[in-house]
Amino acid sequence: MVSGAVTLPDSPALLKDFIVDLQAEVIALRERYDKDTGILHEQIRLLRAQLYGRKSEKFIPADGPQPLPLFDMPEPEGLDEDEGEKIHVPGHTRKKGGRKVLSDDLPRIEVVHDIDEKDKTCNCGCELTKIGEETSEQLDVIPAKVRVLRHIRFKYACPACEGVKDEGSTVKIAPVAPQIIPKSIASPGLLAHILTGKFVDHTPFYRQEKQLLRIGAEVSRTSMCRWAMQAAEACQPLLNLLHEEVLAGTFIQADETPLQVLQEPGRSPTQKSYIKVLKSIP
Repeated sequence: MVSGAVTLPDSPALLKDFIVDLQAEVIALRERYDKDTGILHEQIRLLRAQLYGRKSEKFIPADGPQPLPLFDMPEPEGLDEDEGEKIHVPGHTRKKGGRKVLSDDLPRIEVVHDIDEKDKTCNCGCELTKIGEETSEQLDVIPAKVRVLRHIRFKYACPACEGVKDEGSTVKIAPVAPQIIPKSIASPGLLAHILTGKFVDHTPFYRQEKQLLRIGAEVSRTSMCRWAMQAAEACQPLLNLLHEEVLAGTFIQADETPLQVLQEPGRSPTQKSYIKVLKSIP
């Protein structure tokens, strides 16, 4: 670089050569500036596309414009490609993807497909002979079905004691089977279905109400909510045992999920409640 006019040569020929060299240096700097600026603008465009662009665009077509990688600075000029270290990546084989084999534990129903009887005769008049078969499998789902369980309790009476005053009862009836919710139309299977949909599949009661209605069962969301609370009360002894098991560990890990309860005793509907999942570490 020239620090002042004192260092400039006095010869016109040397001044012309100096100006030519200076112009060449300016052109080289301009090209380097334009190259670096283009890379920076491309990086900014990609960052804006990732922040504000469409998230559904997961890839760019191979025949389309290929963006420069982020923060990929230009290589120093004058570096010979042969001087760099070459790394050879060995080839590998990929496992060919295919259809997943259906489990052998699933029940099978055979659906036989046969040709018409008139097609079992060859054009020459000879009857065709079965030489084999081709088998393919499809996964089928049977939709949920609604049924009614009728509990029939037999009653017995003594004909000899009929009309005779006695302290004991002369009529006997089969006892009622234990139920989670006594005198309720909800069977254990229906309760398990509703509670699993609510707390495992996270399906609200109003959606389950529509699902049950589509298969022929009219159950209101109010009844489902009441059944859920009654089932929780029935499971309280089991919860007490689980609570004792949790407290028996060395330390406890907890996961609290916030939940809003509209009608909780002693609390406002605007206050947050929590579903606590506790895990005891022995």
